Amino acid sequence: MNRALLIGAEPAVDLGFSYVREGEYDAVVIGSLHISELLRFREEQVLQALSRGKSVYLYTPGLPVVQNRALAASLAAAQRELKNWGVIFTDGGRKQLITAEEARWMRKNGQKPGPGAVLTPLAREIMEG
Repeated sequence: MNRALLIGAEPAVDLGFSYVREGEYDAVVIGSLHISELLRFREEQVLQALSRGKSVYLYTPGLPVVQNRALAASLAAAQRELKNWGVIFTDGGRKQLITAEEARWMRKNGQKPGPGAVLTPLAREIMEG
């Protein structure tokens, strides 16, 4: 089983990793984030993992939910930034959809789709190419 560095709380579902808080790891799993952490995300261990081409997963049920429309818009913008960096959002479902754009980014950075991922036909072609 692959080892993942766990940031925040452990996800409520099995993502296919054994979790560590330090030492060697194959990927990073962000299990939860507080509002302030998401708005000014600068978790050094995650940024280092991304810079080394390691997969980083964000467990979406661990994201904060807010009622304030302006704050919700800021949180959505912060989530888009994480996606642009290559963070893979998952709800723990075994069927993560990989688009062509995500496949290009993964291939460029030497990453492979997670367990149970479903690739669009073009994404599959990109990953195999």
